[in-house]
Amino acid sequence: MENLSSLFKKEHMGELVLVILFIIYLIMGNKTPEPVASMIDSLVGKIVIFAVVILLFLNTNPVLAVLSLIVAFDLIRRSSITTGTGAMQRYMPSEEKKTSQFTAFNQFPYTLEQEVVKKMAPIIQSGTSLQPASYKPLLDNLHDAASLSGN
Repeated sequence: MENLSSLFKKEHMGELVLVILFIIYLIMGNKTPEPVASMIDSLVGKIVIFAVVILLFLNTNPVLAVLSLIVAFDLIRRSSITTGTGAMQRYMPSEEKKTSQFTAFNQFPYTLEQEVVKKMAPIIQSGTSLQPASYKPLLDNLHDAASLSGN
């Protein structure tokens, strides 16, 4: 309670004004303007916001410091709503979700075609040699076509 009463002293009038501004900001709920939101919704902007909050924790009244932390989170949240990054993180699927969906779609049962091909195709073991063919290929009528070998 002494922290709150010390806020009303004449030498802490600037802190009291800042507390009032923070409360008005939280109650009003105005949208953050686009140019400001794009600066805040970056890594550098978030680091600067939290550096200011840490400085307020070190140098001002604890009531103002806690209120500044709440305002910082709300400012970052409103900025992400304005720029649209909050919606993208919430509604766009991540790579892990996409990969799991693709693997679920690509699970096929053992088909009749696979079964027939497995029965038809002779499996050649490595290390075994093929026997010479028992037939001699015949060339069909070329219908005056040129040879591919150039002869």
